[in-house]
Amino acid sequence: MMGPSHALSGAAVWLSGSWALQHFYDYEQSPLALAVGTAVCAGGALLPDLDLSGKVTRNQGGATVARTFGVFSLFVAEVVEKVSLGVYYATKLSRDPKRSNGHRTLTHTIPFTVLVGWGTTTLCARYGKWAVIGILFFMIGLALRGLFDEWAERAGWVIVTLVSAGAATFTAANLPGDRGYPMIGLAVGVGCFVHIIGDMITRAGVPILWPIPIKRRMWTPISLPDSIALRAGGKTEIVVVRTALTVVSVLAAVGLVAPSVLQKFNLDL
Repeated sequence: MMGPSHALSGAAVWLSGSWALQHFYDYEQSPLALAVGTAVCAGGALLPDLDLSGKVTRNQGGATVARTFGVFSLFVAEVVEKVSLGVYYATKLSRDPKRSNGHRTLTHTIPFTVLVGWGTTTLCARYGKWAVIGILFFMIGLALRGLFDEWAERAGWVIVTLVSAGAATFTAANLPGDRGYPMIGLAVGVGCFVHIIGDMITRAGVPILWPIPIKRRMWTPISLPDSIALRAGGKTEIVVVRTALTVVSVLAAVGLVAPSVLQKFNLDL
């Protein structure tokens, strides 16, 4: 899936999950906490593609996430891609093919998802608002780049960076630490997992079962059959999938903040 679709899927899952928690378990969140969780989950849904690097010195190429902060994020993506490729070769078995890059390897696994979610929560709990500011800065930037891709492309990475910094500083100053901080780690982890599921429905698939060896392969790609799998960037993804995710996001958001609006249209979710 492409970057905007991943970001939309993260937002849709977080909003619909938050609605379910509120509707069935009376778990309410403040508007700020809801907005932060949605943004972080949308950003987290782009994070695994940091293993797709571009041309650092030319500020070109790479995945959507790699272009978020210009040459800085492109450099990070270059490092992540090389580390992922190194882990691939360090753990590959006899039937795993040779690779020239680390895309859809380490960062597209369950262990990476768990590690990132746990690490985010640990950093927030140990270092408080300074860690929160840094994490939110990065994740909000990714969310902006994914959810508002065309605007971010026109505005440029400098504007995206400034907006992210301002939003992160404001949020950290107003977000309570008791429920807010653990929520950030959860949102990052959920976003990464949603990304993996999104790539599983494409033809290339992802090695979601790593590090479980299967028939002398450690990095077995798991995907839908080619006959029903999506083509990344195809019309089905751009028109059908994104429209469905947008509808889910809007309905869930309205159901959370203004349920009376849905009731007027007999949409009492």
